[in-house]
Amino acid sequence: MSNKYKDFKKVLEKTLNRFPERKEKFLTGSSEEVKRLYTPQDTENIDYEEEIGYPGVYPYTRGVYPTMHRGRLWTMRQYAGFGDAEESNKRYKYLLEQGQTGLSIAFDLCTQIGLDSDNPMSVGEVGKVGVAIDSLADMETLFAGIPLDKVSTSMTINAPAAILLAMYVAVAEKQNVDKSKLKGTIQNDILKEYMARGTYIFPPEPSMKLITDTFEYCSQNIPKWNTISVSGYHIREAGSTAVQEIAFTIADAIAYVKAAIDSGLDIDDFAPRISFFFNAHNDLLEEISKFRAARKLWAKIIKERFDAKNPKSMMLRFHTQTGGSTLTAQQPDNNIVRVAIQTLAAVLGGTQSLHTNSRDEALALPSEDSVRIALRTQQIVAHESGVANSIDPLAGSYMIEKMTKDISEKAMDYIDKIDSLGGMITAIEKGYPQRQIQQSAYKYQKQIENDERIIVGVNKFTSEEELNKNLLKVDEAVENKQKNKLKNLKNKRDNEKVEKSLDNLTIAVKNSENLIPYFLDAVKSYATIGEICDVLRDEYGEYQEELVL
Repeated sequence: MSNKYKDFKKVLEKTLNRFPERKEKFLTGSSEEVKRLYTPQDTENIDYEEEIGYPGVYPYTRGVYPTMHRGRLWTMRQYAGFGDAEESNKRYKYLLEQGQTGLSIAFDLCTQIGLDSDNPMSVGEVGKVGVAIDSLADMETLFAGIPLDKVSTSMTINAPAAILLAMYVAVAEKQNVDKSKLKGTIQNDILKEYMARGTYIFPPEPSMKLITDTFEYCSQNIPKWNTISVSGYHIREAGSTAVQEIAFTIADAIAYVKAAIDSGLDIDDFAPRISFFFNAHNDLLEEISKFRAARKLWAKIIKERFDAKNPKSMMLRFHTQTGGSTLTAQQPDNNIVRVAIQTLAAVLGGTQSLHTNSRDEALALPSEDSVRIALRTQQIVAHESGVANSIDPLAGSYMIEKMTKDISEKAMDYIDKIDSLGGMITAIEKGYPQRQIQQSAYKYQKQIENDERIIVGVNKFTSEEELNKNLLKVDEAVENKQKNKLKNLKNKRDNEKVEKSLDNLTIAVKNSENLIPYFLDAVKSYATIGEICDVLRDEYGEYQEELVL
């Protein structure tokens, strides 16, 4: 024990006697205990070259590119879409004018589960939480005046992701843009839907085939497109811890990789186009460590388990969205501060793309003013804070390196458990990840209700408030407008051509062919998303969730 440490202990003891520490538990956002002090002893078992290293080289802990944000800032996206395609097109153009550098499309629930706007099940949901897309005609309107070779587009769509991708390709063709120039991402992550979100359509096996069909088609035709964005975001929104978020996300990705390899694809042909989507919560240091741990973990798994040779296969590139579940309806202006902290976490953690939530999203779809503030938050962090001037500037912090190692090891324990159950699909069928998430969510909520965890404006520092009257509301007339457009489309299109394309799709499904070319033919004939999904429903059936307790 050094003299310096002895001096510290004496001063500490004297201080604690006079001024005891706060009575609250010192926990991370994931309820992990935080030590009073981190020292070199916490990092003495960490090999810098092997576990931390340098940006742009294996194991990518410090970043996937050698110059990171010094070379290029992250893509600034604002997740947007509401009402019909015409209204959303106006919002996208507004965001691009404000300096946004990529589009991020939100689809309404009807589109997400493959229902047309005139389906009886769609009543009350058309255009509410995203844009309503029934056919290629809507997609053409959505991107009118937006050249697809000049923007990167992310589409948050899962069960019918391949169909929406086909529509995007068809719009590009109408704009005379070669599909090889298209850049963007489809979420296309169905496993987390069974686990945490619920917008699935088909059972796991055919859903996995749609994903591997997309991998194969894009590797040959759309080389710059990210064929899947494996999403931890929704797992975290459902109540998981930071460790569970990256563990279950990477376990999902392992299942996709195995399915693709089993279908005959080579790991280095498709793995470079796998991307990830993570959440950013309020615990700044835990979140930064989480992102670093995820990169290291993925690189190790892809290299050692799947024997990838291409360095790009090992790079965990990710989009971040600030935490929707952390936003409060009470004192919504406080959310601006929360989003700023979460933005710092994402940037310091090395994100490639970022969406910042708006202050009023706990109450409604965001207004233009709120969206602009959210975008300006990214721009201020990028150009005024200085945190993007150096790569991984918190590396070497005893606390950051210890948390990075701990998160990585604990996440690997979850992955090993999932492997022992037979992989993620089997684990989901047994309810394992669902139960883990439920338990974490319950624990967190109990801490709030017992005042063990302070949420400003909710269980402490509260005040009387008037309801905000400037909230964005989707006009109820949107649903009737969308139904009328759909009725007119069906009257004007060549319905014999539609029927033929759907018949060809049916045969292709029965023959287990790659379905992407058939989706393209169908959408070009202006078959609707509901009609195409109905063919798949007839052949594949629909997934029925089992209650997990």
